[in-house]
Parts: sequence; structure tokens; C-alpha cells
Amino acid sequence: MERKLKKHILVIAQYFYPEQFRINNICIEWVKRGYKVTVITGIPNYPQGKYYDGHGLFKKRKETYNGIEIIRIPLIPRGNNSIMLALNYLSFVVSGFFWNLFTRIKADYVFIYEVSPMTQALPGVWYAQKRRIPCYLYVTDLWPENVEIVAGIKNKHILNAIGVMVDYIYSRCDRIFTSSRSFIDVINQRGVNLSKLEFWPQYAEDFYTPVDKETVILPEIPQDDSFNIIFAGNIGVAQGLNILPEAAHILKQNSKKVRFNIVGDGRYKNELINLVKKYDVSEMFNFVDKQPATRIPEFMAVCDATLISLSKSKVFSITLPAKTQSCLACGIPVLVSADGEIQQVINEANAGICSDAGDAKTLADNIQEFVVMSSDDLQSMSDSALDYYKRNFDKNKLLERMDEWFSIN
Repeated sequence: MERKLKKHILVIAQYFYPEQFRINNICIEWVKRGYKVTVITGIPNYPQGKYYDGHGLFKKRKETYNGIEIIRIPLIPRGNNSIMLALNYLSFVVSGFFWNLFTRIKADYVFIYEVSPMTQALPGVWYAQKRRIPCYLYVTDLWPENVEIVAGIKNKHILNAIGVMVDYIYSRCDRIFTSSRSFIDVINQRGVNLSKLEFWPQYAEDFYTPVDKETVILPEIPQDDSFNIIFAGNIGVAQGLNILPEAAHILKQNSKKVRFNIVGDGRYKNELINLVKKYDVSEMFNFVDKQPATRIPEFMAVCDATLISLSKSKVFSITLPAKTQSCLACGIPVLVSADGEIQQVINEANAGICSDAGDAKTLADNIQEFVVMSSDDLQSMSDSALDYYKRNFDKNKLLERMDEWFSIN
């Protein structure tokens, strides 16, 4: 029986390939499943804050990636201050408004991949209204909570205005998916009916899988008698890495040989390096430049544990970081320095040890517990992590669930 050609999905995502976000893989999988996929995105500039080499206002504005048609609308790069960031957010919306006026694209569904900023959803909502087609929103960052807590904006007039925008977006989406269970209650409290909400967790790309340590030669991570902990990803204020030098100082006083391998880039990196020097623990830190995501499983394979860390905030306590699935899929013991839902997942999985966000003393104690743990106990955690991932975050099951919604409308 000939397979019926599926329909056209218009994806709105301010960040897309070559920027590293899960929406890249979701779109690839949709193409494999027979959908036509068009992505409206910006000019890549995350997290460095400047356009990637080879990209710009007059370069690579249209391209094809793994069968996905990419259209890059103009935006101002993020820069390295709050004014530039605000202009970055605003410029995507303005460009999206004019794109929507003149586009001839005829899609069957709109899928909005919402990591901050929520403003990026507006062009998708406008397009869906204009074409009278279903609009699906995937919420991975809560607004206005994220703006208030992470950006530190306390002005009630600004927050109220953002709240009005968020309610406008929610009311015009046919279904809202969330990356964390806790988000459902918060969104429901804004007047969105529970029947419109669904928990749809993120999954890890196929390359996130256990790698045999013996097959890896990785000079970036020294192999000695130190206990190697890896943190891989964006190095920002939100990640709460400022407690690591203090935790390292405690471990150093207790003569524990631990190395923090910080793999990545971000706005907080230089400040973290200075903090490491201040605490006189430079020998316990190994900073590695940002790596392709496909190499991260190799880095995890030569390390003893991975770190998931977030700053202390109400919004982060109800957030399940995307790297949770990556770490579990690689079958590596997990060290958590964060509050809320991430602790629930790791404890339920028996995949690691948790401490509260900002608690350097307990984090150091937990690391010491890891250091003296037997190889059998560490392997048990690794096995539990992988098993939990397969049972709860299976890619095919999640994509089939999304297929059901596409087939309804």
C-alpha cells in the first residue's frame, strides 16, 4: 500500500541549525515521517551574540538542511548586554510581522518551538490566524516568570504587558505542549483549560548513547587519578556554575582529587574563570572550547559523572533542563545542583545524587560520596539512567503522539 504523503508543517523557531537546539532533530524526524517542513528562523548568533561565520543579512538567508527548507528572517544579534538582547527579541517579531504580510507559503499546521523569548511565537500565531490553520505551541521556557526571575526585571508595568502578550498567545493556540510537568499547573493558573495542555517531554538525539570508554582517545580530558566531572553546554548565569569554585575549594581542603571539565561557551565563562582563580582552584578545572553536540557522548564516556546545574529561582525549580535527557541517554551518573522537577526525575531514576541550587557545601559532600563509591555502584547508576530514559523519553513514542494531533486536524 502506497504511503499517503503527509502535510506541511510551518515551524517557528528563533533558533535553528547550526544553533544547537532540539527542534533541529524534531524537524529531521518529521521529514523522515513524510511531512514537508519549513522553518522560519533568525540568523544564527546564539550563544556568542554575533552572527556565525558564513551567515549574515545577505548570506544564507535561504537554505535546505536534511530536507528542511530554512528561511532566515533578519534580526539583530544578541550582543553581550540587555539592550542588544531586547533588540534581538524585538527584531525577530518585526521581521516576522512583515514576512507574514508577504509570504506565499501555504502550510497545514504551525508548530512554535518556544525557548526564550516567548515573543517569537507571535509571527506563528499571526500566520495561523491568517490561514485559519491549527497552531501548536511547545513551551520550554515560562514567560513572564522567566523575564522576572532570570532577567531581573521587576517593573510591574513591563511584566503586566508581557503577561498580556503571553495570554494572547496561549488563547490563540489550539494545543500547548510543555517540556516539564510543573508547567501545566502554572499555565492553567493563567486561565488556560487543562484539556488544552499536555506534557510532551524532550528526547535526546540518537547520537546520545553510551560509548565504550576503551574506544575513545580524548586528550581534552586528562585520564589520571582524579574523579572527572563534566558539565557540557551553555555557560550562563542561569546555569548556576558560580558555586563550583566554592565546592572545589571545600574538596581541595579535604584532599579530594576532583576535576571539573567545563565544556562549552557562554556569557558567564570569563567570570567563572576569574572566580576559579579567586578561590585558587585552577588545577581542579579544565575548560574546553564548545564542541559539536555529536562529540559530547565521547566526553561523557571518559568522565565519571555529569553535572546538571541551575541557579536558584522559582522558575528553574519547575523546569526540566533539556540536557537531562542527554545525560540519561548516555548512561552516566548524574550530579544535580538544582531544585524541583530535575531532582524528582533523577531520584526516581536512581541515576545520581542531588543537592539544592546554590548549596556548595552539600554539592561538595555529594561529590565526595561519588569519589568513594565503588565502580559497581557507579555502574548501577549508569544502567538505571539509561533504563529510565528508554522507559520515559523514547523518541518514537513521543513523535507518534504528535502524529496523532496532526492527524486530528
